[in-house]
Amino acid sequence: MRDENPYATLVPGRPEPFDRYDIDQVTAARLWGNPCWFAFRFNYIALRYNIPLYGWVERAYGLPRPEYVVLYSLGLRDGVTARDISLSYGFPKNSLSRAINALERKGLIKRSRHPTDRRSFLIALTPAGRRLFEETLPRFVALQEEMLKVLDPKERETLSVLLAKIVLGTFAWPAAEDLACLQPPAGATRPTNVPRAAAHEAS
Repeated sequence: MRDENPYATLVPGRPEPFDRYDIDQVTAARLWGNPCWFAFRFNYIALRYNIPLYGWVERAYGLPRPEYVVLYSLGLRDGVTARDISLSYGFPKNSLSRAINALERKGLIKRSRHPTDRRSFLIALTPAGRRLFEETLPRFVALQEEMLKVLDPKERETLSVLLAKIVLGTFAWPAAEDLACLQPPAGATRPTNVPRAAAHEAS
């Protein structure tokens, strides 16, 4: 595949030859000719993980994604507040509140008063909620294994360490409302033959 994308030189690690990969031209450009290469790759993988699994959960168990996110979170760490879950997933508070109320009506979670904050409740799985979590978890693990099978154990360890480092780095980011206003760092590379407005296109 011939390089005509001026951003191609900004993307590290492009394999050669590239023609042996049977992918469409748009995906190839977004993968290897994209200044926002990390964001694209992360989103590409996340979509191919989340869409089939959350769709299956909703069809099989009648739980839309926000409800299952709450249930999955409690499966990993029981006895947390709604705020804890909201901070981790970024769901709007009203969406999360509706999900929690729905799960409580379905008998999958229970609430108890927070021992030190009278304004808050702790949320935990009921036995039925725990059974549903344990019943659905293997499919999530299986798809993750399918995705990671191209990596050997050392590569998996490296990937885990690097992704965790990026996640931990987000705790030092500016406030959410300021993120879209960030300016490129001084000296950032940009192809000289690309209009400046093009650098702001979504990945």
